[in-house]
Amino acid sequence: MQREARRAEKEKSRELYEWIQALVCSVLAVVLAFTFGARLIGVDGHSMVPTLQDGDRLLVLNSMLCGGYEPGDIVVLRKESFLPTPIVKRVIAAEGQVVDIDFGSGTVFVDGKRLHEDYINEPTYTPEGTEFPLTVPEGCVFVMGDNRNHSTDSRSDQLGTIDTRYIIGRAVFLVLPGPDAETGIRDYGRIGGID
Repeated sequence: MQREARRAEKEKSRELYEWIQALVCSVLAVVLAFTFGARLIGVDGHSMVPTLQDGDRLLVLNSMLCGGYEPGDIVVLRKESFLPTPIVKRVIAAEGQVVDIDFGSGTVFVDGKRLHEDYINEPTYTPEGTEFPLTVPEGCVFVMGDNRNHSTDSRSDQLGTIDTRYIIGRAVFLVLPGPDAETGIRDYGRIGGID
């Protein structure tokens, strides 16, 4: 009887050890995934309206996994000389491409072709100091917010074109929507992939 009690106690200890081991391995896997693979980053501000709202939480693939950035990608970047916190913008042009903006009509051109930007809040009427046409330097991208006239982006000589080493990663999924600016209600129907 005593032997069976010891055996049962050892079995319980082994089960507890296995549960703790599984929990530690799971936590370690999540930490490694969010350190080297992806992370959650919040949107701060209104420069990406209507695509993203202030307070949205995004799943961002780390730059090591992205393999380059293409026009249309939504990226998160940090440029300490501009702002110490991460910012979210859309890639408009990659290295070697020529960006031109007609501020009279609010139209953006890349390599002489007008962009069809159904994702923007309004046409681009606000110049911010950069002279156009502009050829994007090697290793850089040209980024803009979707809320064009309320976004400080590559049009500004404060930010300029972005060296891709400043990019944290590419936003791929809206995990948690922020509250609507007017109603304060979260629209959970917005959860999903980001275009």
